Amino acid sequence: MPLVDDGTGGLTYRIIGCAMAAHNTLGPGLREEHYEDALAVELASAGITFQQQKPVEVFYGETGVGLVILDLLVAERIIVEVKARPWLLTDDEVGQVITYLTGTELNVGLVLNFGRKSLEFKRIFPPKKVEEFRSRLGRYLVGPKEPPPVRQ
Repeated sequence: MPLVDDGTGGLTYRIIGCAMAAHNTLGPGLREEHYEDALAVELASAGITFQQQKPVEVFYGETGVGLVILDLLVAERIIVEVKARPWLLTDDEVGQVITYLTGTELNVGLVLNFGRKSLEFKRIFPPKKVEEFRSRLGRYLVGPKEPPPVRQ
């Protein structure tokens, strides 16, 4: 993969290196939470600041429309989404991170798939046409659920 200046000063490469170390130690076949926790250990060992299971309010214009829960928010500027899929990453996983980027107005995301023989990763940037992805935010928002209907 060619070196791309993503505005993070090589931080995404350091995150990917931490993910590779976690994957090399654990191998495939575990649940996402296990990889997320192992990655958190690696990030902390590398001196990289992060928040795990970070709730972030999403705004539509000036209005808060709900929360998304990020697996990891690294250095307050990189979204990291952890997957443990036995298949290659699909547009759905990439779209989830794009949606998080457009909803949070952050500029860089990583999706890491620990579920295969080799770690799979994609560096993701927000699209130029944001409106299309903003409409998908509802799929990932966390908020109060509607009460069940009252039976008569």
